Amino acid sequence: MFYEPRHGHGLPHDPIKAIVAPRPIGWISTIDAAGRPNLAPYSYFNMVHNRPPMVAFGSEGLKHSAANAFATREFVFNLATRPLFAAMNASSGDLPEGMNEFDAAGLAAVPSRMVRPPRVAESPAALECRVVQAMKLNDLDGRPTDGFLVIGQVVGIHIDDRFLIGGRFDAVAAQTIARCGYRDYTQVTETFEALRPSDQGRFPDASDAAR
Repeated sequence: MFYEPRHGHGLPHDPIKAIVAPRPIGWISTIDAAGRPNLAPYSYFNMVHNRPPMVAFGSEGLKHSAANAFATREFVFNLATRPLFAAMNASSGDLPEGMNEFDAAGLAAVPSRMVRPPRVAESPAALECRVVQAMKLNDLDGRPTDGFLVIGQVVGIHIDDRFLIGGRFDAVAAQTIARCGYRDYTQVTETFEALRPSDQGRFPDASDAAR
């Protein structure tokens, strides 16, 4: 099968989101101009740079989280895990502007250290971010789309010490989840290590290569 997206795929469901998968879930907390908290998951999310660390999330339509990040220039990424799936899913509900998703999902909001938006207390890891770029996306012809992109520099990192094992954050122990397209999700239950060609002779084993 081959198709051009502009002509449609002819399938019952769009396959591209299942092809580009699994995708980290950007569980984003923000505040609005009035200081009211907002929390929502975004499946268009990933880390995009390391030094300094930067993460990005995309929004189809200027939804509350993206609008807040555009306005206040801050957000927090909260790691979504299997035990928190029901709460994360509840926070995706279409609540009226100003309604508190933390309360609706039964989550505790705790203060961040470097930014104003609170973080999810129950999450095993959180990244406090300040916005470095926020833009509306255009297509190849320069026409504006309904897509928005927010890139944030990580200025503070919270980690639950229970999931630091051997000096490394253990995604299996944390039960990290990801989006797989459609209404499908997956959980990290197994990982494997491999040396890069450039690592040969530099590290005695793969574990050292990751340090």
